[in-house]
Amino acid sequence: MRKSKAPNVAFGVTILSGFALLVVYAFGGQPQIEGLLWFYALAGLGVGIITGANMYLPSEETEEERHALVSSDEMMEAARADFLRADAGTDEGLDKDRRTLLQLLTGAFVAVGAAVVFPIRSLGPHPSEDLRQTDFAKGVRLVTVDGAPIKPGQLGVGELVTVFPEGHTRAADSPTLLIRYDEDNFIPVGGRADWVAEGMVAYSKICTHAACGVGLYQNVTGLLLCPCHQSTFDVNDGCNPTFGPATRPLPQLPIAIDSEGFVVAQSDYPEPVGPGYWDRTNNL
Repeated sequence: MRKSKAPNVAFGVTILSGFALLVVYAFGGQPQIEGLLWFYALAGLGVGIITGANMYLPSEETEEERHALVSSDEMMEAARADFLRADAGTDEGLDKDRRTLLQLLTGAFVAVGAAVVFPIRSLGPHPSEDLRQTDFAKGVRLVTVDGAPIKPGQLGVGELVTVFPEGHTRAADSPTLLIRYDEDNFIPVGGRADWVAEGMVAYSKICTHAACGVGLYQNVTGLLLCPCHQSTFDVNDGCNPTFGPATRPLPQLPIAIDSEGFVVAQSDYPEPVGPGYWDRTNNL
């Protein structure tokens, strides 16, 4: 291999390695192969820059007496002709080599840049529709952790029980508080008067601040307390926060009574449960 071709070959290795890295990543990735391709891509870039600089940049140190720098008309015309000439004569090959080198250098930077940007998609899980919904749906019974369905008469005023969608008692996004409220103090949220059933209301048990389990209930005041950071929610007022860091109410689950007298869901929660969600405003 001739020395003059060294930077071209090095940049070519970078380009091939960069795009090979994208292909490997797109087909599932393999850490060892990706690491090897990264080595070749960066090594080729470094070798190409160093050898190219040694070849085309002046390296000698010269010294000469300073004299008046006055250019004659002939010298100015010759310089102008050098800039404007279309044919470089004996330097044509050198100029062509330089253009090729610059093109390969540009391609090498593009390949490495693409290889750096492409894996950004792996920095976290893909947003999934699974996070938007739970296993509650129309007609699904609310059951205890033991799988037992609930009837209205099982709860007295001020009592509550943690329930799940039937068949999904281990679902982390589904714990729900079924509460028998005091009808003298309870105020349904506008448009949700039919979301309650025979003096019972259901709210997500997952705190909207940091996803802790909200389970401490003061039946006299109708307040739910999150033990992690003391966020407090008013059951009688749409479970709006009244104290603590939580800024959003607990999502309410629409419930009804089926033909056999068991408590069922009318639908899933109308919004994602838990804390922050990337497009929560579109779901209210």
